[in-house]
Formats: sequence, structure tokens, C-alpha cells
Amino acid sequence: MTGDTYGLDIPAHPDALLKSGAAFLNRAFQHAASIHATGNASRSIESILDSQIIHAGSTGTKLLLTVEIAAATSRKKQRLFVKFSRDFSNEIRDASRQQMALEIRFAQLSQLPQFPIVVPTCYFADFQHRTGTGLMITECIPYGEGDVEPQRPKAMDYRLGDSLPYYRALIRNLARLAAASKNGSLRDEVERQFPFQPEQLDVGPRRALQPGQLEQNVDRYAQFCKTYPGLIPAHLRSAEFLARFRRQACQFQHHQPHIHALLQSEPDMIALCHWNAHVDNAWFWREPSGALECGLLDWGNVSQMNVAMALWGCLSGAELDLWNEHLDGLLHLFIATYQAGCGVQLDIEQLKRHLNLYMGSMGLSWLLRGPIRTLSGLEGLNAASTRTDPIIERNEPARSQLHLMQVFLNHWSHSDMAV
Repeated sequence: MTGDTYGLDIPAHPDALLKSGAAFLNRAFQHAASIHATGNASRSIESILDSQIIHAGSTGTKLLLTVEIAAATSRKKQRLFVKFSRDFSNEIRDASRQQMALEIRFAQLSQLPQFPIVVPTCYFADFQHRTGTGLMITECIPYGEGDVEPQRPKAMDYRLGDSLPYYRALIRNLARLAAASKNGSLRDEVERQFPFQPEQLDVGPRRALQPGQLEQNVDRYAQFCKTYPGLIPAHLRSAEFLARFRRQACQFQHHQPHIHALLQSEPDMIALCHWNAHVDNAWFWREPSGALECGLLDWGNVSQMNVAMALWGCLSGAELDLWNEHLDGLLHLFIATYQAGCGVQLDIEQLKRHLNLYMGSMGLSWLLRGPIRTLSGLEGLNAASTRTDPIIERNEPARSQLHLMQVFLNHWSHSDMAV
């Protein structure tokens, strides 16, 4: 397909890229003036030494390349990470291909000298809007090498031990980017490239709930609790909680138009954000002081949004005890970092209110239907199964959706969700 930015034919899948080989990579990097960020024509990719398909994430096909770089007097190996917008082998993943359009704009924004956070260096990115076909080539993050920690899997924070430092690092970076998009350093470019368009914030199309469907979804959840009690904490399957949740969910759903308008009504809370800053979409290292720091990757669907949406997108990956014990502290950290960067002071009670409203809207529309459908289809699942069983751990969609459902319902159980 022909990319819209450079007018260069870009491969739409790994086989096409490998067939095009080093010749395509050199041509692409020269178009983007990005060979090692120097434009030095004496350095070029001689050959592709190795390639590996990466089976991860919810969109597109990923490819890890090892290439040989030739300079004037030396040769060396370098690893590149390649991300395609398309996944022709999976209709569901391929349906999200348009997300890369924003990701490519963001890669270009990240090259500005005043950009406030660490992201992977982008060597080439282009997209064809007509077909949703895109390609991005970046540095490969050296997980587990030097000071960089091993990659952290999604929805398995129970392996981290103390996860609080990881979420403090993530929250600081979310706030730094949001603040930079509100002040002079990036504001004009963000407004031009990422105008606030709330109708485009959904990851994919979701059908509106029909009359009576929410009650059916709650009833299905209650039945799921009876069938697979090991997957649901006791307080989220008690008769008391199920009755309260059913009553409040119906009241909440009735006010959806008002909630939707409210979440778009506060300009100070609208900023450029990462919408899914789970630990698997970051890499972590220790500073000389011992402080944990991180860079953020996987910027699909990046846009201006209510910061509460970004906070949910990050904290929904955390364990329940972090929500129960540290939510206020993390929100205060976001508020302080945001204010330091752009001068805007958010009110924590208003921020918590917006977080509850966004979480409730998204949760009721998806987190009762999707996870139960996914989990119920797992062969070998039984009443004794838990979230740490291999059948769950080995299946990223299953373990992620189960965890998101638990976080959503746990926070509902501890919150005043009256609208």
C-alpha cells in the first residue's frame, strides 16, 4: 500500500517486508531522514539477519528484526521493532487497524526537542487512511539488559511484589505529557494534530445496550459467579453486592446522556494522554538514585481525552489491593505533577467523580459481556479454577478481561456510584 505521508509503497504484513528486505528499510529510513537520527548516508542496513513474529497486544502484527548495519569502517547488529496496523489472520484484531493513524502522528510529535517523556525512537512510520494500512519501525526496547527490567506481562501484577513504585512511575509520566499538552511547549501542535474528538475515543464499535439487556448481563454475571466461584472474590459474588449492583447499574445506565456530556465539559481535564498505560505498555529502569522510572510505548488510539479515562486505562491493570489502599495517593501524585507542568490544579473529589463515571460507563457497556463470553469459552475451566491457573495465565485475553472485570466491580463495591 502507498503511505499518505511519504508516498512510499509500504508492506502491509511481515512476509511482504521480509521479501522487500534491506532495500526497503534503507529507502524508508532515507525518506524519513532517520537513519540513526543522523541522516549519515555512509551508514546503511546491509541485510536482515533474523526475524521473529511477536504474538502480543490487541492490534496488528508485530515483528522483531535483527539487522546488520554497515558504517564507513565497521559493522554491527541492531534490533528493530516493527508494528503493522493489519493482522490479516485475525478479523477482530484487524478491525482495530485505524488506531495506528494517531500513533503515527504521535511518533512525529515525539521527535520535538521539548517532548516531555521517554518513548521509543521512531525511525519510520506511515499510514494509508483509505485502507487503514500502516507500518511503524522503532528502536527495540532491550528488556532485561543492562539497567532495563524484564518485560512485565499484562494483568499479572501479582508477580511484581510491591507494584506501587511501578504505578507511581506510570502516573508521573501520564501527568507530564498531559501537562505539556496544556502549556506553550506542545499545546499548539497538539491542538492541530490531536483535536479533542470524544466520538473517536472508543477502541472499537460497541453496540448500545437495548432495553432489558443490562439486567440480563448482570444476571449472567451472577450465574457466572455460581459456576466459577474461584474466579471471583467473595465480596463480588455476595447476594448483598449483587442486589446493590443490579439496582445501581440500572440507575446509572439511565443517566448515560448526562454522564457523557459531563465527561466532556471540563477543559482543564482534557489533555493528550495514553489510553492504556498498563505495565506491559512500558519499560522500567532504576535511576542512580534508586528511583524507578519508565518509558511508554504502544500509543495506538492516543488522543486528547478526559484525564480520568487515562487514569482508568493505567490503573485498571493494577491489583485490587493497590486500588483499595493507594488510589488517593496516586491521584494526588497525578494532580501535583500536572499542576507543576501546566499550572492547572485539579480537585481530587472531582477527579475521583470523573473516574467513577468513566469507569461505570465503560464497565457496564463492555466489562460484563466481553469477559464472561471469553472466559466461558475456555475448555477445562471449572468451579475450582482461579486466575493464577495455567489455563488463565497462558491466555492473555482471558486473564486481562477477567482482571478488568474484577477491578471494575471491586471499585464499584467501594464507591458511591449514585448519579
